[in-house]
Amino acid sequence: MAQQATLPNLYADLNRCGQKQEYEKAIRISNKILQQQPSEFAAFNCKVVSLLLLDRFDEALSVINKDKIHTGLLKFEKAYCEYRLNRTKEALSTLRSITSHDTRSKELLCQVLYRMEEFEECFDLYRDVIKNSQDDFDAERETNLAAVVASLQLWGIKDVDDAGLEESSYEICYNNACHAIGRGDLNSGIQKLAKAEEMLRNDPDLAEDELEEELAIIRVQRGYIHQCQGQNEQASQIYNQVLKAKPSDTGLVAVVSNNVVTINKDQNIFDSKRKIKAATGDNLKHKTVTAQRKHIDVNQCLVHMYSNQSDQCHQLAKKLADQHPDMAAPVLIRAAQFIRDKKAEDAVTFLQEFYKSHSEHAFQVKMIIAQLYLNQGSVYQACDALKTLGDDAYRPGVVSALVTLYLSQEDKESASETLINAVNWYKKNDPKSSALLMLTRANADFQLKNGKADEAAKMLEDLRKANPKDALVLAQLISSYAQFDPAKAQQISKDLPTVEKITQGVDMDALEASFSTLGPKYMKKQQPQKGETSPASGEVRSGDTLMLKKKQRKKKKGKLPKNCEPGSDIDPERWLPRKERSYYRGKRKDKRKEIGKGTQGMSAASQAIADSLDASKQTPSDPSSPQSTPVAAQGPRLQKPVQANKKKKKPGKGKGGW
Repeated sequence: MAQQATLPNLYADLNRCGQKQEYEKAIRISNKILQQQPSEFAAFNCKVVSLLLLDRFDEALSVINKDKIHTGLLKFEKAYCEYRLNRTKEALSTLRSITSHDTRSKELLCQVLYRMEEFEECFDLYRDVIKNSQDDFDAERETNLAAVVASLQLWGIKDVDDAGLEESSYEICYNNACHAIGRGDLNSGIQKLAKAEEMLRNDPDLAEDELEEELAIIRVQRGYIHQCQGQNEQASQIYNQVLKAKPSDTGLVAVVSNNVVTINKDQNIFDSKRKIKAATGDNLKHKTVTAQRKHIDVNQCLVHMYSNQSDQCHQLAKKLADQHPDMAAPVLIRAAQFIRDKKAEDAVTFLQEFYKSHSEHAFQVKMIIAQLYLNQGSVYQACDALKTLGDDAYRPGVVSALVTLYLSQEDKESASETLINAVNWYKKNDPKSSALLMLTRANADFQLKNGKADEAAKMLEDLRKANPKDALVLAQLISSYAQFDPAKAQQISKDLPTVEKITQGVDMDALEASFSTLGPKYMKKQQPQKGETSPASGEVRSGDTLMLKKKQRKKKKGKLPKNCEPGSDIDPERWLPRKERSYYRGKRKDKRKEIGKGTQGMSAASQAIADSLDASKQTPSDPSSPQSTPVAAQGPRLQKPVQANKKKKKPGKGKGGW
C-alpha cells in the first residue's frame, strides 16, 4: 500500500515540474517511477519529452532505442531525434513505418522530405496538411509551402505557378521573391525583396542582432540578382558588406563566399582560395542543397586549376565525377588541366572516352575536341571530329565551319563535297526545313564562284521550284547554263519578264524630276526658248534642270620666277638644284684650305718639292718607253713642330676634387 501511495505523489510532483518547466527534476522523478514500475508509459514518455526540450537528442534517442517495451509507441519522438541529429534517411524510414499519421507526424514528414529535396511530394503533403488542419500554426505552414514552391522553381525541378499566398509576412514575401528569381523575373524579385526588407524593419518583436541576421539573407539575394544582371561591382559590394558583419549562419557564409569566387574568376586567386575554404566543409552539408554544393565543388576545382595545383584539381574533379556521373563540368575541368599541363593528347583521349559512355554530352565534347585540334594546327583532324557529330554535323553552323576550314587549306573539293552532302541530307530527312533553302543557295553561289556551272545549275533548279518568281535565281540559272548548255540558257531566257513589264508602274516624269533633289549647283539649266516663261518669272519647269553639269576648275596662271621681265627668256634649268646647273662655277677658292694638308709640320714649299719628286704624279713623255726608277733624293729636314704648352692643373681639381 505504501508503494501505491508513492506513485500518485510522484506523478503529482512530475506534473508540477512540467508546469514550472523544471525538466531536469522531471527526468529524476520519471526515473524513480520507472524504477518502481518499468512498464509505466506516462513516466517514460515524460522523460523522453523532457530530454527533447533540453535539446539532449542523443540521450533521448539512446533511451528510446534501449527500451523494448515502449519503442513502438514513440515513433514520432524517435523520428524527431533523428531529424535533429541530421540523420535524415533514418528519420524518413521511421516516419514511413507509421501506419496512421496525425498532423504533427505529417508536418515532420514534410520537413524531412524538404531536407531530402523531395520537393514534389513535400508540396502535395503540405497542401493536404493546410487543408485539413485548424489551429494557430497556419502562418508557419504557409511560409513552408511558399519555400517549397520557390525551391521547385529555383532549382529547375518543376515549373510551377505562384502558390497565391497572401504576403502577410516577410518570410512569405522573401520566398515569393525566390520563386520570381527562379522564373527569371529579376525585376519582380527585386521589388519583393524590397517589400520583405521593409516589413522586416517594421517588425517590433525582432532584436537588433536578429534583424541584421535576417537582413543579411535578403541582401545576399539582392546581390545575386545584380550578379545575374552582369552588375558585378554592385554584387561584390553587397557580398563584402555581409561578410564584414560576420553572420552566424554558416550556410549563408558559404553561399556568399562561393559567389565572390565566381566574380573573381581567374583573378585574385589568393582571395578565392580563402573564400572557397569558407564555402566547403562537412558541417555545411545540411545547410545547402545539392545544386549549391555542386557549384561550390566545381568552383573549388577551378580554383585549384587557376592556382596551378594540378594534382588537387584532378583528385577533386575525379571525386566529383564519381559522385555525379552525369555532370560534364568535372570532365571538362580535367581536360583543361591536361591542356595547362601541356598534355593535349591526354586531354583528347580523356574526352573521347567520356563521350562514348555519355552520349548526351557528345555534341559539346566533340566540339571541344575539334577546338583542341585547331589549337594544335591540325585542321583536318578538327574537320574529322566535326564530321563525327552525326546528324548535328549537318547543322548550318557546323557546315559553315567545315567549309571555312577546308577553304583555309585551299581544299575546294572537300568544301564542295560538304555542301552537297548537307543539301542531300536535308532533302532526305527534312525537306521542309528553312535550312535547306539557305544551304542550297550557299551551295549554288559556291559552285558558281568556283567554275562548276553544272552543279550550280542543279541547285538553282531546286531554288527555282521553291520560288518560281525569284528573278535573281533565274538570272543565275541562265548564267550557269550559258557556260555549258547555251540552248538551255536560250530556252530559259524566254521566261524573263519583258521590258514593258519591268517598267510597268514606273513614273518616268517623277524619276526625271527626282534629279532636282541633288541641288541647283549640280544642275545645268537650259535657256528658255522664245515664247517660254523664264524661271525668274515664278514658274518652275521640270525641263529647266535636266542635265548634270560637271564642275569645271579654272585654269590658274603659272607663277613666274622673281625678277623676271615679261617677254624675256626663262631659264630652262631653273628647276635643277643650283650646283647641278651648267653655268654653276662654285664659290671662290680659299687659300687657307691648303693649310694643314700633308704630314704634320710640312709647309707649302716643301709639299711642292715632295710632289715634284713623286713619280706617280709625273706625266711620262712617252708611254711606250721603259720607266726608270729614280734614286730617292733626300729633301730638306722636316722642322719639328713646336710642342703645345700643357695646361697647368688648377689646385683642387685632382681626384676627389669638387
